[in-house]
Amino acid sequence: MINKICVAGAGTMGSGIAICAAQHGFSVILLDNNEKVVDNARKSIEKNLDALLLKGKIDEAGLKSIIQRIHFTSTITDAKADLIIEAIIEKAAPKIELFNQLALINSPETIFASNTSSLSIDLLQSAIAHPERVVGMHFFNPAQIMKLVEVVQAKDTAGQVVNKIVDVCKKMQKTPVVCKDAPGFIVNRVARHYYLEAMRCVVDGLAKFEDVDAIMEASGFKMGPFKLMDMIGMDINLAVSQSLYDAFSHEPRFQPSPLQIDKVKNGELGRKTGKGFYAYTANG
Repeated sequence: MINKICVAGAGTMGSGIAICAAQHGFSVILLDNNEKVVDNARKSIEKNLDALLLKGKIDEAGLKSIIQRIHFTSTITDAKADLIIEAIIEKAAPKIELFNQLALINSPETIFASNTSSLSIDLLQSAIAHPERVVGMHFFNPAQIMKLVEVVQAKDTAGQVVNKIVDVCKKMQKTPVVCKDAPGFIVNRVARHYYLEAMRCVVDGLAKFEDVDAIMEASGFKMGPFKLMDMIGMDINLAVSQSLYDAFSHEPRFQPSPLQIDKVKNGELGRKTGKGFYAYTANG
């Protein structure tokens, strides 16, 4: 049974996963090797919980119990849990290194889940001892709100591991969808064109990005592609585009847009930097 969860990576996604897990009764360790990031995560989580309090979704006692269930740390030896969920940089080598480090201090039964949105779970588990316990657990941003979780079963992932992750998702009141390991899984493979075709419209001079957003939102989408890229982070969006472009042998339909590339080069990553396609104040 999974009672304790370690979330490795205390950025926006990791913090959101930690909130969700703690809110639904799990004991949580939120790990990041950068103490400043850990401190910022604590402040961000407290701010998010205060917002839930103001909306009447939790009470004072609930807020305190959620905070008490989260242990914030930058010490890797603290990261002992039944389930490790990594939410770090979207590159295979650091994820593999982290999992192998944590495997040394955890039980052979500990499950290792990657929140990667595009990297191959087959690749990750091939470099990790006991690959049968490695699985994909792809949350969507903001993790504490979005209901969907893609549960990715790779070549060597044990069926009982998948079942346990599905159970964890349900306890978090998420909607788990099990899929096989493939480039982009389901959502990012389909949604890639929501971003890429939108940017192609702008590059080709068919419309301004604000107009594309307005049209898509008027068509029923909750958020236009450019607002959504700003929320996700341009660096993450570009990394996923590049990953799929490489995985599909440079098929033109997955080619990253020069708009994405320029934004990342200029450090205009979206909400987290205060500017992306749109400009943002401290209050959003």
